[in-house]
Amino acid sequence: QVQLVESGGGLVQAGGSLGLSCAASGRTFSSATMGWFRQVPGKEREFVAAIDWSGSKVVYADSVKGRFTISRDNVKNTVYLQMSSLKPGDTAVYSCAFRRGMVVATRSEEYAYWGQGTQVTVSS
Repeated sequence: QVQLVESGGGLVQAGGSLGLSCAASGRTFSSATMGWFRQVPGKEREFVAAIDWSGSKVVYADSVKGRFTISRDNVKNTVYLQMSSLKPGDTAVYSCAFRRGMVVATRSEEYAYWGQGTQVTVSS
């Protein structure tokens, strides 16, 4: 069983920056692929970024490429999402997700464990 707890969400003005963290329980974090997704009420969950177990392979959605950075610390069992140049369209609930294996997946169905999510609101 894996538990994920996000933190760091909040309200920020357009153009600003915000950092999210996701702390994972369990001893399998260092071998897992981690992902960040976001969801707006009434819309499907959207892939944001993912990172492989070593941190050497990362994938981003086109909508956040160049603005968001995903990273991880396998000693602290934590994955991060640093967001900059935020836009009102980035407003959503952001959730981290855990996937066993080396494939850096972008589909939510491929992730087995999810955090509860943290709200990010970008004002114009």
